[in-house]
Amino acid sequence: MPLEKGALIFANYTAVVKDTGEGIDTTLEDEAKKLNIYESSRRYEPRLVAVGEGWLISGLDAEVLKMGVGDKKQIDVPPERAYGLRDPTQVRSVPLRKFGEREHELSVGDQVEVDNRVGNVRFIGSGRAQVDFNHRLAGKVITYDFNVLRSLDADQDKIRALIDRRFAGEGGKVTFDVSDGGEMTVTLPEDLFLVEGLQIIKRGISSDVFKFVPSVATLTFLEKFKNEKAVQKKEEVKAQPVLSSAEAGPEKPKRKRAPKKAAGTAAATDKEKPKPRQKKAAAQAQTA
Repeated sequence: MPLEKGALIFANYTAVVKDTGEGIDTTLEDEAKKLNIYESSRRYEPRLVAVGEGWLISGLDAEVLKMGVGDKKQIDVPPERAYGLRDPTQVRSVPLRKFGEREHELSVGDQVEVDNRVGNVRFIGSGRAQVDFNHRLAGKVITYDFNVLRSLDADQDKIRALIDRRFAGEGGKVTFDVSDGGEMTVTLPEDLFLVEGLQIIKRGISSDVFKFVPSVATLTFLEKFKNEKAVQKKEEVKAQPVLSSAEAGPEKPKRKRAPKKAAGTAAATDKEKPKPRQKKAAAQAQTA
């Protein structure tokens, strides 16, 4: 079953220049090493793609729309639907002095910026550098090996993937919650507060979520600070050992209280004791 426009999918792919086999991009670590384009700082994993939304070059995007989940396909994308045809007018000769301190460091293949345009140095000689402002892949047919792994259908899965995409490997630290009324709250941990371009990232997440999860009506970002001293104190209290009966030593015997005498008994005992006058009369009787 063909994918629908706007579907969010995870896919693996490898892209090469058709004529030369030059590696361009891949989501697979083994392929990156094989093509000599491996970067140790990069995470190689399936890529999130919004089908038909311009997240891929136009020629590839159109072909993926014809695929279904589980499909594998080799796709040749012509220059006009990839990185454009080469335009000879985009090649300029630039005086080396325009590069200032970099003048003596320039070499063929370097990427440079001239008048707010980025180009590649093709030739250096006679005090000038030939700079090509065409895309480096312009005029080339690009071959993709594309594999659609799975489609995201649940809103929770879509939101998680959209957050991860913007935070580039740090998205797992971000938590979110969506109420029944469509109010979504995203909580950012303190170690992400200094991420470069955080406000742009937040704007991007909100735009993506509103577009691909229309049930979300509002989105609020919470920046959560933690009192480390309070957390440490709480952990110390939890860490205090509980002594066993053997470690605590023998239990001290409890003092027994004398039982209280009932009021009636005490009164009766007092009556039985002879009074001093009675004792004297008894002594006189015995003498007589």
